[in-house]
Amino acid sequence: MFRHITNTVWVLSLVSLFTDMASEMLYPVMPLYLKQIGFSVLLIGILEGMAEATAGLSKGYFGRQSDLSGKRVPFVQWGYSLSAVAKPLLALWTHPAWVFGARTLDRLGKGIRTGARDALLSDESASGRKGTVFGFHRSMDTLGAALGPALALLYLNFYPQHYRELFLLAFFPGFLAMLSTLWLRPKTLTLKPKRPKPSFFSAMSYWRHSPQAYRKLSAGLLVFALFNSSDVFLLLRARESGMDDPSLIGIYIAYNLVYALSSYPLGILADRIGLKNILLFGMLVFSLVYAGMAFSENTFILGSLFLLYGLYAAATDGISKAWISGIVERKDSATALGSFAGFQSIAALLASTLTGLLWMLAGAEFSLLCSAVAACGVAVYLRFFVR
Repeated sequence: MFRHITNTVWVLSLVSLFTDMASEMLYPVMPLYLKQIGFSVLLIGILEGMAEATAGLSKGYFGRQSDLSGKRVPFVQWGYSLSAVAKPLLALWTHPAWVFGARTLDRLGKGIRTGARDALLSDESASGRKGTVFGFHRSMDTLGAALGPALALLYLNFYPQHYRELFLLAFFPGFLAMLSTLWLRPKTLTLKPKRPKPSFFSAMSYWRHSPQAYRKLSAGLLVFALFNSSDVFLLLRARESGMDDPSLIGIYIAYNLVYALSSYPLGILADRIGLKNILLFGMLVFSLVYAGMAFSENTFILGSLFLLYGLYAAATDGISKAWISGIVERKDSATALGSFAGFQSIAALLASTLTGLLWMLAGAEFSLLCSAVAACGVAVYLRFFVR
């Protein structure tokens, strides 16, 4: 069953599992902790916006650096190490400047590692097996995203509102991730391009020189990203419909479990019937979920739609990376994947702003329906205009 999963893929998957466990332990309590130490809602928004912008802009740059240096592993090791160290720093001092610095350091770590890690996964996948490899990695990554909130829920059950201690505890799975990266064997690419050292923003220029297939696929996926807002809005919809807080956390954990358990099988299936077919299936599921949440306020139906939403995530995230990595040259793979991830991060920020504005002006139903219709439109574009 795992014969196409190399040792490097196993190690990267375990590293992602431990890192996501640490991150998702803190995700549900991050805004609560920040408010506890005196952050206003506006300041929280500025903090998260700056952090995500840092991650987004740096992904393409460090992906380019990985391609130019011909190295992958050092970027992976440094990226995961910075994120692991940054999390407990948030609990050591509550001065706003310190919190901003620690949160930015965490996201910078993500920016450093993302392009190189995804390129390394692509390098380790045999021809016609990219969906399998990226799907397996996504399964392990998301398993950590399910375990993290479960551990946080268990801890807070015994120690309510002890958020600072939780940030310190999150260092331990992060430390395991750091140790696991030591098992990666450094490799230098034979296809090492001879080009001048890029500036911080020059990686974005890859778009102009990239293959046409990359631009067409990325354009469609980025339009979709503009209507794919934060999952917080779906949680808010469920909360407004009467679902209590423990049920919300439970549904979020169940969503991640479906996501984790489905990613690997869907990756294998994608290699058999086509990456495009699975990606289109995921977008149609997304449309169904958003339309269903727009029209229904029944908590049982909303909970069921959340589980279905896990199928959408499993059918799109790893699959889109596998597709992109298959249409670019190997020497540019980290740049291509990192640049796309950077654009996607910026689009996600705009998406949440747009959704929040529509939600406020026209209501939740209209906002969710707009996302559903946009996803259908992108699916039609990918079906007929992207090979």
